[in-house]
Amino acid sequence: MPLRHWLLISVLLWLTGCSLFVPKEQLEGAGNPELWQQHREQVSRIDSWQINGKVGIKAPQDSGSGTVFWVQRLDYFDLRLSGPLGRGAARLTGRPGAVLLEIAGEGRFDGNTPESVLEARLGWRLPVSHLLWWIRGLPVPNLPSQLKLNADSQLASLEQEGWSVVFSEYKTHQGYVLPERVKLEGQNLSVTFVIKEWQPRQLYP
Repeated sequence: MPLRHWLLISVLLWLTGCSLFVPKEQLEGAGNPELWQQHREQVSRIDSWQINGKVGIKAPQDSGSGTVFWVQRLDYFDLRLSGPLGRGAARLTGRPGAVLLEIAGEGRFDGNTPESVLEARLGWRLPVSHLLWWIRGLPVPNLPSQLKLNADSQLASLEQEGWSVVFSEYKTHQGYVLPERVKLEGQNLSVTFVIKEWQPRQLYP
């Protein structure tokens, strides 16, 4: 077989192999897919924010509510919770690869990921890394997902990585339409965020 034919077959096989690893995204619902993509691209550009609100947590043996304060600056995060499950204040800070959890009256604990530190100390399998996207009403990129749009072409719900996330009560903040209520369920955990104040920012164009 001529060399050019082998090269063509090799390229086709490579392209086919790559396609097998492209995450599948299923989209349904009442919204317009083109408007959703426009909304998605705009909100994805938010790389920093400040959030104030409330959080409710239902774990296998505990449940409770409290307040949440979240500052995000590019890849640095500062997430503060007070009140849930009868505990005092908890503060989770860091960036990828270096995370610190501080719990009032219990001490300071470090780790490589926010998920591992929270599970080790509090018993919650809270997907903090995914929340960076979900809190904005977006799916985590490059992961298989099932998306449902509302009539305004924003996310009504998504299924991703074993979690079910429902978004409601969208409002416009500084030109961005963002959810004010986010409820996620999975891993024997249910968490509801009710956001009272959104301050989104785009530090880099």
